[in-house]
Amino acid sequence: MAELVCKECHRVISGQVCEGCSSTALTSDWSGYVVIIDPQRSQIAKKLGVKLPGKYALKVR
Repeated sequence: MAELVCKECHRVISGQVCEGCSSTALTSDWSGYVVIIDPQRSQIAKKLGVKLPGKYALKVR
């Protein structure tokens, strides 16, 4: 089964509801990802607006 991505926060998820924002707007049409471990110290997390650790898609269609 392909991983799904939340269209709202771009978080890569395995279920049917996003753990980060509780959205059900999901897509399987995405590419590239980044893993954020410590969002408070990560410059990439700040640039992407990520507040929670996890796996995030870079491009979501």
